[in-house]
Amino acid sequence: MQNYIKSVLENMPTDWLNLTTHRLDIYNESLAKTQFLEKFETLFNNNNSDLATLKELPTAYDYIRLGHPLSCVLEWAIAKNLKLQFENVISFDSKIIPVLAILRTNLLKNRNTQIIYKNELPTCFHTEIVKNIYGYQFELKKVESLDEISEFDGSTIFISEHGDVSSFDLKSTIDFYINLNSELGSVLLINGEENKNYVSEIQHVRRRETIAMTPINCLIALNSIVKNTAFQKQKFNTVKDKKAVLNSIKEITGTNINPIVASSGLSIQYAIMMGLIDDAKENHPEKAIKFIVPTNCYGGTNDQARRVAACLKNVEIVDLAVDGDNDMVQSIDSVLEKIADEDAIPFIIAEIPTNPRVEVPELLALKEVLERKRTTKNGKAAIDSVFILDQTFCPNVLFLGEGEVLSTVRAISYASGSKFPSGGKCTAGYCVGNDKAAVLMEKIDLHLNLCDNEATQLQYKILAAQLPSMNQRIKDAYVNTREFVNYIKETLPKAKINFVSEELAAQGFTPSVFSLDLPTKGNSTQEKEDYKRALNHKLINLMITKIPDESKYCVSYGQLKGCYWTIPATSTQGTTKEGDKDYIARVALSANMDLEMHKKVFLDFVKSIDQ
Repeated sequence: MQNYIKSVLENMPTDWLNLTTHRLDIYNESLAKTQFLEKFETLFNNNNSDLATLKELPTAYDYIRLGHPLSCVLEWAIAKNLKLQFENVISFDSKIIPVLAILRTNLLKNRNTQIIYKNELPTCFHTEIVKNIYGYQFELKKVESLDEISEFDGSTIFISEHGDVSSFDLKSTIDFYINLNSELGSVLLINGEENKNYVSEIQHVRRRETIAMTPINCLIALNSIVKNTAFQKQKFNTVKDKKAVLNSIKEITGTNINPIVASSGLSIQYAIMMGLIDDAKENHPEKAIKFIVPTNCYGGTNDQARRVAACLKNVEIVDLAVDGDNDMVQSIDSVLEKIADEDAIPFIIAEIPTNPRVEVPELLALKEVLERKRTTKNGKAAIDSVFILDQTFCPNVLFLGEGEVLSTVRAISYASGSKFPSGGKCTAGYCVGNDKAAVLMEKIDLHLNLCDNEATQLQYKILAAQLPSMNQRIKDAYVNTREFVNYIKETLPKAKINFVSEELAAQGFTPSVFSLDLPTKGNSTQEKEDYKRALNHKLINLMITKIPDESKYCVSYGQLKGCYWTIPATSTQGTTKEGDKDYIARVALSANMDLEMHKKVFLDFVKSIDQ
């Protein structure tokens, strides 16, 4: 096995190490990891590690934050060595989230947990905060030897920090092993047949609240396995890189408070949610907390918010209708009035522009609604809201700085780093706050560190290199997008295109993504829907086969080159309620692409359909 993995690492596709998003045309979400490793095992049995065959393996996960080829191979190798199912080994970038994943599952199962450790727990693990804010209950026990661990009525977690994340001494009294490495992250091993039902729950935590061990760190761990040597520590100038990143973000956003940089957009969103809950419990311990979330926003946002609420009795999700016939400002106004009447605490999560409809609310009207003083049903002053803005689609627009539209209310903005900030080179995300949110930013930073979800050293290095050119890349990509949108309008006028108006673009809203609602036909609503969905796939398949070096069937945006296509309902809205999904094509263009070739292929598509 070691010899085979060594050969795989020598021959592997460069995409395994460098891409943040992978192809959807060879991806089956219900078989994530499984399909990849079953095919990989066949190659292993045939001792086939040729580059060409490795390239043909199905996509393991669409986003590397969920997992990727190298994390799968690492988990497979550890499981193979221990004669376990590969599903039972899960790697994390974070050293704390695997513990929280088990605690979350046991909270919902109403099952006891004991955490056993030798030496010391990670310094960022705050026992009281985990119990009081996250709602997780557990016992802590320090031991000198594994022989001290006896049977327990519940789950036993053993945490060990040492250099070799792949080394485990399995005992029947331990349900979960977590090997920590200060440089690489952690590896969680699920022990015993009776615990296999934890696998999907723990995977879902990795999917929503953190990221998998990064490709470069998985490669280091795998190399240490095949060479039987200590892992090779990488050299970074993180102090310099982090300073450069924070300065760039402050300059881009026009804010004064130090930004917070996380391992992914959802990592920072999780820190925001838990930080706000912490602040609310400290200042208003008896009041209900309401997270107001758009019904059709990015599926990760929707899902994570509901997962947080599921664990805490005083936290509830309130739906917010924002797209199409619904006006975001009016919806927020009515929801805030209701929450004020209930004397609850309102936290609003919203995307501007919205995804995938690319709509921008009337910003001055939004400002007025957020500033409005409201009263409870008893006539007392209601608690003012916190506006949490996901501006991944337009991270260059100034919202929070002095004199800007959201400077007068408590507001926080965040962005996914796998998009424009890194140009698709890493997943790290960041958040900024205006001056009114300074105290909240301290809480967010506390919870980011508690979860060990700060950006990695390599992520800081990538962002330091990419952020300075971000605003120019946004401008250049918008030019291509506007030209392509105008071309589609000319050649296929029956199609409905969701994109910003020229007026909004003049205000600085220059996204390089649009959604395309293709014309349809049929004798019934279902026939029309089926025809349109088939047409979506026909267009995408034509693009990725005719322009394979540039057009990709991927979930991405803000990439450095090429053109990415996806259908939100089957990708970014994966966990959104079915009735709120968008079965349309979403197209993301870059500044570096052959636009004329894309026009030509689109014209071929138009000629091929019977309008």
